[in-house]
Amino acid sequence: MNMSRTEERSRERLVVVGGDAAGMSAASQARRLRGPDELEIVAFERGHFTSFSACGIPYWVGGDVPERDRLIARSPEEHRARDIDLRMRTEVVEIDVEGARVRARDLASGAESWTAYDKLVIATGARPIRPDLPGVDAPGVHGVQTLDDGQALLDTLTATEGRIDSAAQRRAVVVGAGYIGVEMAEALINRGYEVTVVNRGKEPMSTLDPDMGRLVHKAMEGLGITMVDDAEVTALRTGDDGRVRAVATEEAEYPADVVVLGIGVRPETDLAKAAGLPLGDHGGLLTDLSMRVRGHENIWAGGDCVEVLDLVSGRQRHIPLGTHANKHGQTIGANIGGGYATFPGVVGTAVSKVCDLEIARTGLREKDADRAGLQYVTVTIESTSRAGYYPGAALMTVKMLAERRTGRLLGVQIVGREGAGKRVDIAAVALTAGMTVEQMTALDLGYAPPFSPVWDPILVAARKAVAAVRSGA
Repeated sequence: MNMSRTEERSRERLVVVGGDAAGMSAASQARRLRGPDELEIVAFERGHFTSFSACGIPYWVGGDVPERDRLIARSPEEHRARDIDLRMRTEVVEIDVEGARVRARDLASGAESWTAYDKLVIATGARPIRPDLPGVDAPGVHGVQTLDDGQALLDTLTATEGRIDSAAQRRAVVVGAGYIGVEMAEALINRGYEVTVVNRGKEPMSTLDPDMGRLVHKAMEGLGITMVDDAEVTALRTGDDGRVRAVATEEAEYPADVVVLGIGVRPETDLAKAAGLPLGDHGGLLTDLSMRVRGHENIWAGGDCVEVLDLVSGRQRHIPLGTHANKHGQTIGANIGGGYATFPGVVGTAVSKVCDLEIARTGLREKDADRAGLQYVTVTIESTSRAGYYPGAALMTVKMLAERRTGRLLGVQIVGREGAGKRVDIAAVALTAGMTVEQMTALDLGYAPPFSPVWDPILVAARKAVAAVRSGA
């Protein structure tokens, strides 16, 4: 029987809503700092898995990661062994802020009960965008956000491969060309499917400027992927058996044995909204530097359901990444556990790949800088990942944005082959430190022919940006 708020409790109770990165990181960190005699921890997770890597799902589907369990950092049993009362397949359906309690439903039995809290962590994550289109709920149409989603997609692929012997006749359509879209295109190519990517934007990877997205488009076509840009999906056609058979746009239809929706995600904040908690322009929860929900002393939030401060533009953004979620959880757990920690914000760093093409960005795109009211210069250079004479040197393109007059670095985008993507980390550190492009030219980066030209591509771009700032271009 659950205690009401008015009943005596000899210890505080922390309730966590959501059992993935942010929620369980918060619970685990709070447990490290406060023992079970002092702090009771109850966590609710509606799915079958906890503490898993959603970012690894495309590589599991594509066969690079052979076993699902390798994507699980900690199982429910491991969390329970740390004195965390983790309740799986149990969904929180209401937050009563005034009464300091949550109502949860057991998804197997349908039974509901209230649980009081002294401190609450909301880590409900994000949900895939599923457009309101005819056929979108047909068998064979998949979103990819959780391990349950990944398993459902794998089951469909296995059934398709059993039904269609010839790899050349297996057809997949990916709707959307963001990170998930391009990564799932690679996974399906690796499984022997003929892959078409249908994208409503003029170029893939809207997280890049269009000129850099164009490089991704050309490279993906070179990998045998059919790219359909500037196309709006109007319907998903089904066959007599009710299964998906094609993706329709205003111009054409693209046959499909399986469809993957890679349109993006939205913060899962319906619970928070119904409870009257503050949401930002992107639909995510708003928190202070300690990850405490604004205006609520005993409620914290983290992970894909929150908005974060962009340190470059000074604006709030929704950036659903596991790196941020784990840091949010650590920050929350430290504060609930009696310590002190803050999460100051992000610079918007992300890296991905499709086959051997690496794609990276950090900071602002041109349209982000325009929206923030910044004046800027841009430069684009081509270089190589290693000394040009060293075997395996691969081309890369680097685009850099710097603030006009001050020369402050605003953003970097990179498209190239092996050795290109992680170079974005140099720019991420420079952005976080508020460096100018002139200061960057003096960075003492590691050099040897197998790793870099004498002038690293990032430094070549910085030198060119310095010249552009000085000329007022």
